Parts: sequence; structure tokens; C-alpha cells
Amino acid sequence: MSDHFKVQMQAINDYDNRPKAANPVQIQDLTLRDGHQSLFATRGRTEDMIPVAEMMDEIGFWGVEVWGGATFDTMHRFLNEDPWQRLRTLKRYIKKTPFSMLLRGQNVVGYRNYADDVAYAFVEKAAENGMDVFRTFDALNDFRNFETVVRAIKDCDKHFQGCICYSLTEPRMGGDVYNLDYYIKKAKDLEKMKADSICIKDMAGLMAPYDAFELIKALKETTDIPIHLHSHFTSGMAPMTHLKAVEAGVDIIDTCMSSYAYRTSHPAVEPLVMSLIGTNRDTGFDIKKLADINVVLEKEVLPKYKHLLDDSKVSIIDINVLLHQTPGGMLSNLVNQLREMDALDRIDEVFAELPRVRRDLGQIPLVTPTSQIVGTQTVNNVLFDDDDEDYKMITAQVKDLCYGLYGKTAVPISSKLQKKALKGYERGTKPITCRPGEVLEPELEKAKEEIKALSSDMEDVILYTLYPVTGKKFLNYKYGKETPPDSLKARTLEDVKKADKILAKAKAGKLVEKSLADAPEKGENTRTFNVFIEDEYFEVSVDEPGGQPIITYAQPPAEQAMPAQPQMQAAPIAAARPAPSAPKPPAPKKAAPVSKSAAADAEGTPLTAPMPGMIVSYSKSVGDAVEKGDPVVVLEAMKMENSLPAPVSGTIIAINFASGDSVAKNDVLCVIG
Repeated sequence: MSDHFKVQMQAINDYDNRPKAANPVQIQDLTLRDGHQSLFATRGRTEDMIPVAEMMDEIGFWGVEVWGGATFDTMHRFLNEDPWQRLRTLKRYIKKTPFSMLLRGQNVVGYRNYADDVAYAFVEKAAENGMDVFRTFDALNDFRNFETVVRAIKDCDKHFQGCICYSLTEPRMGGDVYNLDYYIKKAKDLEKMKADSICIKDMAGLMAPYDAFELIKALKETTDIPIHLHSHFTSGMAPMTHLKAVEAGVDIIDTCMSSYAYRTSHPAVEPLVMSLIGTNRDTGFDIKKLADINVVLEKEVLPKYKHLLDDSKVSIIDINVLLHQTPGGMLSNLVNQLREMDALDRIDEVFAELPRVRRDLGQIPLVTPTSQIVGTQTVNNVLFDDDDEDYKMITAQVKDLCYGLYGKTAVPISSKLQKKALKGYERGTKPITCRPGEVLEPELEKAKEEIKALSSDMEDVILYTLYPVTGKKFLNYKYGKETPPDSLKARTLEDVKKADKILAKAKAGKLVEKSLADAPEKGENTRTFNVFIEDEYFEVSVDEPGGQPIITYAQPPAEQAMPAQPQMQAAPIAAARPAPSAPKPPAPKKAAPVSKSAAADAEGTPLTAPMPGMIVSYSKSVGDAVEKGDPVVVLEAMKMENSLPAPVSGTIIAINFASGDSVAKNDVLCVIG
């Protein structure tokens, strides 16, 4: 038996008193951010983080990621929670462990590059609310987009972690674009920017174990800055990749609690802890404390979100990610979008088209927001292109990318696509080559003015600037101007139990329990109705106890209403008299907005939604003249914006929706007469 094995066995047998390792691997926990973002659409609520917050603070994590990515968006849009408040709340419970966030460089936490004043103010406010580590990345690995936020991070005396987004154009690391030299050069660039640590961000789980060993070893030989590895489990390789990275000397690794691990999330922390016990990389973590946290998560938290978990797959890995390189969040967006468009059967066409779109757009890494840019444009191509025209519906973000507003791509963008995308582009047809922030006008003062009736608080102003449509809706809820819908309310364990009880009854065929009392005889006034539920048909008999049901007549309009008369019990009669028809409302004037149903029926040519989404804005009003091809409405789908043109020339005679409204495919957005 080797001396090394003896030491390891002794550490396992005397687990609680094992000596501290010479070079322990440090662990950052992602449960409270990337874990629930990967598994159940970032719907985790602050109230469900509090039960484990103090317990997690005792583990000894290098950091806990609690913010960034989609949390800022999802919290205000779907949970009716203030994102800034989450930081303040969790900081009351997690007092020893540093907070970490994912910051999209000049994108901040949105889907485009924002002006320098917005980027700087956001970092200041995040630091003020308790953020310690800013994991900063750019979707194109264009570090010019770091300049403003890094200045703010350093001014706030916080930790700047520079990210390199890991991408491939081949099955393994190499080739002409994403090779070892590429990553070494990027690391040296981050060193020049005085990064406190460097993170290799493998967002789709593409990194193979031996590539990880080669890359981490080379980075450790290149720089003294700590190296951090972030690799999703999606392909199933990440646990092996972690071990090879540990052998190569990686300093920090990202994991999740096992309850929130695997599938498109990250490897679990517990197996890694046990694997390293007794080695010189032993984490020193107490597996019993980790187990206690999982009990709370599994029994008190996860049941509230099981309706959002995808249990349809037998396998917990997706080997196809190695072929299409689509990160889990992007993949779920694609699937949901196609399902809502009744086109899920075309998912294979999307996967086949995706590499071409990515190549045309400069072989950009697939990470937010470029993953959404490529994904949405791919769906548009599959559904709307024909034999006569490619890229028939180009999103606003693809146009921005072609102009240079996201930065410099790894290889040049297709000149043919770039020329088409920039035709009529509002900023011009010649792409920029400077740092994108240099051409963006300051935004905060304008935003302050636009919401001054709601709030002057800088946190609210920043939120509104990042998300003008959904942000304003949230602020209306926050300050009592509007009542939030029930769909934004939290789901309780009691709700889960009630739903489970109903489901169990339905499965047992006892959803409608038969009355134990004897059925009465059918009366002479029994009436029969035909009931249609989707494709099924039922015949139902209705008998009003005590005689013929009361017939309530339609009331005339309010200005003509007569004083209410006391209701009288109707005498039984052989047949019911039909109620008089309600007075018909006057027909809408052509130059005024009309209701949805009226807009659908208005005489003229409808502009319909080609896909489900949210109305961002109308560029025309009722009564405005339009020429065929003029932009009329901006529709957001998969967080990308599509400008929909007028199908004919004429006058807008009806507008069906307002900014912030959700629409389904084929909804009539407006009518042109």
C-alpha cells in the first residue's frame, strides 16, 4: 500500500479531524443563481433562499453567486420582486462568504450594450448593496467592453474576475479560431487589465477533460493570477473535466448543491468533496453540513418548482450539445418558442441552420446575449425564409451586431449579410470599429425624466433604463399604480399539496365524486345541453330545483338604465321565452383605436404576429398613413426585437395592443385600410 493511499484512507476514517490540505481547491457555489437559472428558468424566489442562507455561509465557499445573468430580468418580470432588495436581504443572512455576480460587461445584465453612464452606475449600486466579486464577461470576448465596468469595480475596491468565454468550432480545442493560443492571449489581456482572477466560462459544457488539463496547465504557467473554472454539466463531461483541471492546478471550481445540480446545471459539490478527501487538494468541507442543506432544499423548496422542471427526458445529459453547442438556457428558449408557434417538429432544421447563422455572424461564442441573437435569427430563417430570399426577417440585435454595437467578432461577419442587415439601418450603413460605448449617448438623465412621476430613486432608474417596457410595468406594481396579476404570486407548499391532491384524484378517476344521496326524478323543466371540450362531446341535462330558472334580461347602457326592480320568481312555463338581444354598440370610428375583436373584424389588411411575443412599441398611430414596408410595430420574441413592416400601403384604422402586452401567433396587431 502506497504512502499516499495510506494518508487518504486515514483521512477518510478520521473524516472530522482530517488535516488541512496543502493546496485545497476552492469552491464557488452557484445554487442561488446559475443552479435555478439552468433548471427552472431562474424562477427561484428570495424567500426560498433564506432557509439555507445561513447554513451555506458556514460551509467555507470561496464565494456564493447570488445575482446577475437572468436573475435581474426574471425577478422584476415574472416574480414581482425588486432585484436590488434580494442583495440586501441575503446579505443579512450570509455575512462571511463573499457575494459574486455575473456581469455582462457593457451589456450589464441586459441584451445590448448600454451607455457608459448606465454601466458605471450599475456597478456602483451593486457594490453599495453588497456585491463583492464581479465575474465580468463579454459575449464576443471583446475586452474593450470591460473598460467602463472595470473602472467602476476598481473604484469601488471590489474583486474583478475577468472571464474568457470558452467556445469551439471543432469537436475539440484547436483549429484556426478557438485554440490554445487564443485563450493564452486573452488571459494576458486580462492580466494587463489587472484582473484579480481569471475565469474560463464553459457555458455549454463543451470542454473535454484533457483539453481542460492542457488549458489550465498552460494558464498556470502563463500567469500568477488565480484560475477559476466554470463548466456546465450539459454534455456529461464536466465532473471529469473538473478532476483533470484539479490535477493541472486550477484554483477555484464552480459547483451546485446536488439538489440543484446536473442536467443543464453544474456538477454537484458533494462528489467532488468526497473524491478529494485525503489529497493535497482536499476542500476541507463537511459533507454532513452539505447534506443538511440538501434536506431543506429537497423538502421545503424544490416542491414549489417541480412544475417547471422538465421530467420528460430519460437521460440527464444531452450529448447533442457537442454537435450544436447550444447552451441549456438558449435551448429551452428555442424549444419554447417553437412550441408556441406550433413548429416544434422543425427543431432539427433549427439545429442544422444554427452553425450557418453562427458562421455568418463571425463564429461568435454562444452565450448571453449572442446565444439569443443566433438562436432567434436561426428560428426566423427556418420559419420565414423561402427559395427566393435568405434572412428574410432580421432582428434588431443582428443589425446592431453587424454595425459593431456588440464589438469585434472572432472572424469577419459575412459581407453579404452585413450589407443586407444595414440597409436602411438608423445609425448608418458603415460598421464602426471603435469601442461600442464610444458611440452610445448617455441614457440615465433621459430615463430619470421619463419615470419622474413614478420614482427618482437611482435603483429604479437603472432598472427602467435596462428594461424600459417590463421595468416600467414592475415599477407601477411596486408603487401601487397597478395591481399585479395572480400569476406573479409565489407558489406555497400548501398550493403544491392541493394540486397534488387534485392530480391524485384525477389519476384515480375520482376527480368528480358521485353524490351518495338518491338522485331526484327529472322534472318537466329539465333542459338538455351539448357540451364540447376540445375533441370530446358530452350531453348534459340540467334541472333547476324548485322550478324554471329565473331569466335575467340584458341591461341597457348605463345612461339609459331604469331603476332596478325587485326580482320575482318566474312561474313554471312549458318553454322558456328567449331573452331580448342586448342593444348593439355603435360601430367604432375608423380613426379611433378599437377592441381586439373589433380590430380583427375591421375592414382592411391585418398585420398579424408571425410569432408569440411581447409588444415593445408601435411606430405608428391610428390615422397615420403608411407605405408598404414601413416599420409599424416592434415585437420582442426570445428577448430579441423584430420590426414588423406594413404589408400594404394605406392608413392605420385599428391598433389592437399596447406596449407590454403579450401576443400569440397570428394575433391581429393592427389593421391597415
